[in-house]
Amino acid sequence: MAGVKWLLVGTGEIANNRIAPALAEAANSKIVAVCDVRLEPARALAKKFGVNQIYGDFEQALAKSGADAVYLATPVALHVPHSLRVLESGKHMLVEKPLGLNATECHRLARAAQGSNKLAGCAYYRRHSGYYKFAKAMVENGEFGQIVGGYLNYFVYHKPDKSALNYWTVVREKAGGGLLCHLGSHIFDILIGLFDLPLSVCAQCATLTNDWNVEDCAAIIIKLRNGALLTANFNWNSMTPVRHELEILGARAKVSWCWPHGSGPLLKTIGHEVQEIEIPKVNNIHLPLVQDFVDAVLNNRQPLCTVAEAFKTSVLTDAIYRSAAEGREVKVIE
Repeated sequence: MAGVKWLLVGTGEIANNRIAPALAEAANSKIVAVCDVRLEPARALAKKFGVNQIYGDFEQALAKSGADAVYLATPVALHVPHSLRVLESGKHMLVEKPLGLNATECHRLARAAQGSNKLAGCAYYRRHSGYYKFAKAMVENGEFGQIVGGYLNYFVYHKPDKSALNYWTVVREKAGGGLLCHLGSHIFDILIGLFDLPLSVCAQCATLTNDWNVEDCAAIIIKLRNGALLTANFNWNSMTPVRHELEILGARAKVSWCWPHGSGPLLKTIGHEVQEIEIPKVNNIHLPLVQDFVDAVLNNRQPLCTVAEAFKTSVLTDAIYRSAAEGREVKVIE
């Protein structure tokens, strides 16, 4: 295979601003077809990136596009059924996060991916960030000593109008949940990548300023496997600037960094000495994700962001929702 030919399904904001540019810019990668039930935005995206094939029907696109791989940039409710069809059709698959509506349906996809000879990945692109890789190396090298705590915060204003294309993000039947699915899943994936699934969670969720059937704020205590407690806070209700940060505290050292997507240095602290470490900025945060997946296809290896790992994030998210609903600590069981 000289390169990977992509079918892009879904032409929303993320697809236009990040995904399509990444598919077009990555080495040995080319968009050959675009699919969306809304033909007008599909035509606009296809024209922008010089794509000749445009489909309004998903099954026709799978059958006729000639693509090797499919990028699914659709609402969450379509992720698992579409992903299963992609694998059944004999194509590689990369799907936006979160993997699905809940861990039960994601388990079906994880099993299908395990039994397929095609690659299946999920777009938890933060595992490709220099911030995550730096912290991961510290964990593997034992630089932290015992992990003893930390915090995760993500505050950003989100109040889509009912007529907006992204209103589905606040409809449980289409999104699986609220900000824990939309924002929290990225942070939970980072945590799982560093320390594997936690032992248990204790959570509170609320819908504070909106009339949605999903949460717009949440606070969580996360118990790691070694017993360390981390706190996580999420909020969609404040019009103040975005706050998106993480700190991992060890007995000997700690690291902290802020997003969005590389807005400052990583801070590494040993004792009282603080080091500011500049992490190279990536203009398109989807590009490393796509490049890794293309390279995985061409070199017959697994991508960094696999469906199997994404399934763990769905397991954790379900445990958090169960804890909030039942008002108690809940064990995280894969």
